[in-house]
Amino acid sequence: MKRTNLVLDENVLDRAKALSGLRTYSEVVNFALQELVRLRTVATIDRFASSGVWEGDLAVMREDRA
Repeated sequence: MKRTNLVLDENVLDRAKALSGLRTYSEVVNFALQELVRLRTVATIDRFASSGVWEGDLAVMREDRA
């Protein structure tokens, strides 16, 4: 873990703490960072979904093979 000093909007932090049900401000900030990473990762995956990068036949790929 990294220790750091942050200047945060107190109102937003209190609202996030109440909405999340988390106990500490550190938990709220860590959760928010994890969500940012998750959302941006999903957005990246969606961008590649229609990019034509993958070539193949999904129906064939899903067939059972003996």
